[in-house]
Amino acid sequence: MPRAAIFLLAALIASAQKPGEWRYYGHDPGGNRHSPLDQIHRGNVAGLRRAWTFSIGEPNRPLEGGRNGGEQTAFECTPLVVDGVMYLTTPSNRVIALDPETGRKLWEFDPQEGKAQRIFLQNRGVSFWQSANGRAKRLLMGTLDGRLLSLNAATGKLDPGFGKEGAIDLRAGVADRWPKAIYNVTSPPAIYKNLVITGARLTAGGPDGTGPSGQIRAFDIVTGKLAWTFHTVPRPGERGNETWEGDSWKDRSGANAWSVLSVDAERGLVFAPTAQPLGGQRAGGANLYANSVVALEAATGRYRWHFQAVHHDLWDYDIPAQPNLVRFRHQGRMVDAVAQVTKMGLLFVLDRETGKPLFPVEERAMIQSTAKEFLTWPTQPIPSKPAPLARLSFTREELNRVTEEAARECAELFASARYQGLYTPPGKDQTIQFPGTLGGANWSGSSFDPASGRLYVNVQNLGNVRGRGRFWTRNRWPCQQPPWGSLVAVDLPRGEIAWSVPLGVVEELAAKGIPLTGTVNLGGTIVTAGGLVFSAGTNDKRIRAFDAGSGRQLWEHKMEANGHATPMTYRGPKTGRQFVVISVGGGGSFTYETADVVAAYALPK
Repeated sequence: MPRAAIFLLAALIASAQKPGEWRYYGHDPGGNRHSPLDQIHRGNVAGLRRAWTFSIGEPNRPLEGGRNGGEQTAFECTPLVVDGVMYLTTPSNRVIALDPETGRKLWEFDPQEGKAQRIFLQNRGVSFWQSANGRAKRLLMGTLDGRLLSLNAATGKLDPGFGKEGAIDLRAGVADRWPKAIYNVTSPPAIYKNLVITGARLTAGGPDGTGPSGQIRAFDIVTGKLAWTFHTVPRPGERGNETWEGDSWKDRSGANAWSVLSVDAERGLVFAPTAQPLGGQRAGGANLYANSVVALEAATGRYRWHFQAVHHDLWDYDIPAQPNLVRFRHQGRMVDAVAQVTKMGLLFVLDRETGKPLFPVEERAMIQSTAKEFLTWPTQPIPSKPAPLARLSFTREELNRVTEEAARECAELFASARYQGLYTPPGKDQTIQFPGTLGGANWSGSSFDPASGRLYVNVQNLGNVRGRGRFWTRNRWPCQQPPWGSLVAVDLPRGEIAWSVPLGVVEELAAKGIPLTGTVNLGGTIVTAGGLVFSAGTNDKRIRAFDAGSGRQLWEHKMEANGHATPMTYRGPKTGRQFVVISVGGGGSFTYETADVVAAYALPK
């Protein structure tokens, strides 16, 4: 066997997931969030009970030190369970190891220890790596102050051989000239063999959109040395630079991969979802590789292909979710594909080798801006299949009328702004953007069942009024008619929606006899071999289980606060019980109510 094949086999064996574990943020490197566990199934899920609760000790979490009028940051972590240990992160970047059977704390690491003023922001978890011989086990995590850390998975201590005493300064070389601009990591990095691959969350250094670079980088997990760099805003001489008019590429911030990357170890590819360029008043051009799924060679960072979902983005329609690496039968043959959900509520299904759409995509003409300050691209891509997962537009007749007060508020808000449908061009006047910056779909992404070929996505129908905030009432009900939140099952082989059900309840309206409206939601789904879809992202403090075949709700439990995170499930290594776990934090974009617990559910012993 060739040496390269032997090395790949050793790496695959070392990273192999044991039955019952949840080793990656999305369960597998391709982000499908599908568990083969079936102890909890359609027939007994109604018996789920709270098994244990762990408090992270962060009940008050001011967003990044107190911005946004007292808003509390969300608790968005999806824990891992590997080798009989649960690993989770908190909004202040603490890493905590628990016994997954009982919730008992094993150890804790605090990267902000000793700081007078703590930073709080969402952190979605850590990534796990082990060496080919299985002896070295590490947790990789980005921090709110722009570092990449490597921790010993057994002790929680920094690995002294990685970078400088266990840490790499990610700001170095990309954000040096903008010391006050935000540059941090809120999503777990990707792992490929002995490489850790990461993007970052960032802001511009000034109103012109210049600032820290959004480049994607890979580092050696053992030494911390830089392995490769990919410029998401191409420089002169690089493919794609011609899509930036004049010098508009220069020092351009944005086009960063702040969400979760996916890895195809067999092909040696990493798939990055990228954000919009920063600076709204940009010169013309499609602006690659912003708002795209970008496929790179994981070992070298070399470009393989890209698909741009929004050209010259002026709407903050970044690609927010981890790409799903899926496999299903299409036109008589099995295909490996990338399924990418978007804030617009559109789902693009792409060939994994080439990036070409498996269902035709039309470049549809859109309304153009008349303001020179806001240049628009003449077309935007719209897939022929599947149908939109969320509403793309609404009319005056479809405004919210669930109560007289809501009807009055929404009519006044609608009359105060210009609205011309999907991709309404921004301008100096007040405009309605629908879907808004929270979606459609968002970072919570989707789950995929390989047995049925179905993709499960929670979406919301919520707009923005540019200059005033969300397109909703004072009590935060969206200003178009329900449903305001939905759980959608997509049959990928046929490219059709299998079912769609309202997701979430507004108790005040339910008490008045108003049918199920759904709610705004942030936090994703998982699907299991027990025929269940779990979701807890709704603005009603509930975690739910649905029949994966029909969409019928089978179980729910009211929690301490909203669960704005994606659940996970695992089998206890001692008892063999299947647990379902969710981070319960509230806060975030929808409510000031907060909690600080990790909640585990199981069937009675």
